[in-house]
Order: sequence, then C-alpha cells, then structure tokens
Amino acid sequence: MRFGTDGIRGRANTELTPELATAVGRAVARVSGSRLAIVGGDSRRSTPMLANALCAGLASEGVDVIDLGVVPTPVVAAEAARLDAIGLVVSASHNPHHDNGIKVFGVGGRKLDPASEQRIEAEIGAEVSVETEPGMISLDDPSEVMRRHIERLEAVIEGRSLSGLRVVVDAANGAASRLAGPVLEALGAMVTVINADPDGYNINASCGATDPAALIDRVVADGADVGLALDGDADRLIAVDAGGRIVDGDHLIAICALDMASNSELATGAVVVTVMTNLGFRLAMEAAGIAVVETAVGDRHVLEALSAGGHSIGGEQSGHVIWPAHATTGDGLLTGIKLLDVVARTGRALSDLATSAMTSLPQVLVNVPVADRAVDVESAIGEQLAEARTRLGEEGRILVRPSGTEPLIRIMVEAATDELASEVAGDLAAALVTAAGGVRDHG
Repeated sequence: MRFGTDGIRGRANTELTPELATAVGRAVARVSGSRLAIVGGDSRRSTPMLANALCAGLASEGVDVIDLGVVPTPVVAAEAARLDAIGLVVSASHNPHHDNGIKVFGVGGRKLDPASEQRIEAEIGAEVSVETEPGMISLDDPSEVMRRHIERLEAVIEGRSLSGLRVVVDAANGAASRLAGPVLEALGAMVTVINADPDGYNINASCGATDPAALIDRVVADGADVGLALDGDADRLIAVDAGGRIVDGDHLIAICALDMASNSELATGAVVVTVMTNLGFRLAMEAAGIAVVETAVGDRHVLEALSAGGHSIGGEQSGHVIWPAHATTGDGLLTGIKLLDVVARTGRALSDLATSAMTSLPQVLVNVPVADRAVDVESAIGEQLAEARTRLGEEGRILVRPSGTEPLIRIMVEAATDELASEVAGDLAAALVTAAGGVRDHG
C-alpha cells in the first residue's frame, strides 16, 4: 500500500491488515528517528486491532508509545506537538466502517513531506533485524486528554462566550462523540448532540459531514441557530443554517476570511484554497481585496502553502479548514468554534453571513470508478475535454483528477446553470467510461 492524499487507506483486515500495520509502525519508527509516538484512532470496529498492531511495530523498534484510544485526529496532532513526538492515527476519516487507514504526523504533529512518505513505503517491506530494547506502551487518562483539548479550544476565542447560541452537533458516530458536547457547553452554547453512539459499524452511516440530512431535520425541528456536522475523525466540518441550508467549506472559509480581514487579522491579506474551490469563492475574495493562493487537492498541500507564505487560514470545500495559529492540521470543532464566534460577535444569522460572503456557481461532481486511477485522462478523453471547455467558455471550469483515497476519477464541472454543468459532467463521465473501462457513478 502507498500513501494517498490522507495517509494509507484500504479495506480493513483484507487490504489493511494487522501485519501491515505492524510493518508501518516499524517503518515509521526507523524513518522518523523519534523515540516517542502518540497513537489514537476513530470508532471503527477494526481500529483497536490495527492500533494495537501499529503500537507493537513502533515499540519493537524501541519507541515509547502513548495510546490515547478513541480521539479525533486533531487531538493526536496536538498531543504530538505538545510532547514533540510523532503522531499516528488509525482512521479512514469519512469512509464507510469497513475501510480503515493510518495517518502519520511527523515530529511536532505536522504532516509528513512526500520524501518521508516514500522512505516509509520503502521501509515497509524491508527485512526486519532489530537488536534494541522494546519501547513501553502506555495508556493516557481519557479525561485528562479531553480536558487538555477543551482548554486548547477554549483559548481560540480568547475569553469570549457563545452564550445564547443554540447549536446541534452531528458527531457522525465517530471519534468526537464524547468531546463535541462538552467543548461547546464549556464555551456557553446550548448544545444538542446527535449521532454520538458509535457501535463500530455506524461511523459516517447516514450522518455527519458527508450526509447531513439528519442534522438538517434536527436543526429545523429544534429551531436551532446553527448545525455543525463532523466527519468520522472530526478533522472536517460542514455547517447548517437555521433554515436547513448547507454551508460548505468554501462558505466557511469565506465567512471567516472576510471577518478576519475586517478585524486586521488576515496576516498576509491572502487565503489558501485548492483547485476544487468554487469559482464564486474566488470572485468574492477578489471583490473584497483578498488574494487567493491555490494548491492541489489535499490538506497537506494547503498546509505547505500556509507555512511557506505565513498565511492565516486555508482549507478545502469538503470542510477541512486549517488555522496555523491554533493547530497543525484540520480540526472540525475548532472551525465550528471560529464560525460560532463570528455569529455571536456580529449578531448576524449564519444564513446572512453565508449569503453575503459568496455566491456559488453551479458545480457538479461525478465520480467514475476505474481499475487504474492513474489513467491518462487527457489521452483518453482529450478531444471531449476540449469541446466541453469551449462550450463553457469563461463562465465555467472543468477539473478532472484521480482520487487520492479511492479508485475513482473525479470530474468536476462549474457552469452558469445546474443543467449545463450536469450535462457536461455526464457527457465527460460517459466518455471516460468508454475510454477507460470505468463504471459510471454519480456519487
């Protein structure tokens, strides 16, 4: 297995086995050179099996391991930063329960660079010959882990309160099921938490950031001000306004970037986003005098650009938002708190903030499963792409790319109307199916 845009990922116990997890632990230990590792994971049935194997691999190379148990990905990153250790998370994020994965943070809780990932891949299959004392594996106190992270998140809004806000949180039956409610209650919000009863199988199942229908219904039924939907490992966030309308990552970043600019808190006057970000976002930032730095898809690329440029905020349409002043990775709860703080300070409804921040152009995403996601798309459907781009003109955009985590080619089309975007995306998907042997899926 190889690293994708978000670590190693595959079907648990068939593609991602305990043997492979042990080998990954050994390889990470050798490449990192660190003598301390922080390990955590999400609520999947397979996570304890794989986490134990991962810990064993690390310890076999002389690394001391602190096992945090079931915690959000950003908690592992934060604890790795606190202890100047490496961090490893057993999670497949927003994927179904039968998948799992391993995310690796370098010393200090930062994403690995591609060169380190390649060295780890090379070491996974290397011959094992170890002559060292094994490391110790210890368990951290869950209540202390939670307390420390609540304190980190409380500090984000510098003593201000979320008092008076009625919030519904969808925990996706995932890693933040125990944490989400106490964090927001500590900040003064009136909180209802749904989908916070993980059973090993129900993570991301008809809930969370990838399927917020239940959250929409609950927000409207309860008359709540805001709904917050996390994903399985709680590193991304999608919001819902009081009327049940989804506020995606593009709008979240736009709202917060505009607020920061108005308060002279946007350090470089720029925001970092990926090629998937809606054209409407770019137009809104241009109108506000905020520069847009564009990267390839994946939070690692966003992080690299944030670090290189000294920027204050960046993220993805999917809801991964990164705040370098507060965290080394995306944190859904942190983003939710930042958003709620804007609502509380301005006294404006989320619907008003979202509508005024930007207007999305119609955007259609079609996933085409393929046997080989490395297929040369330009060679396969270059003629159709050229015709489609001519048809859309300057009012549209096409992006075709392989998924970094699944055997899919993703086709994204933006156009002046939903009908035109859907028609062009469908035509391109059909052409790719014919040329590359894919199976069309409008997921």
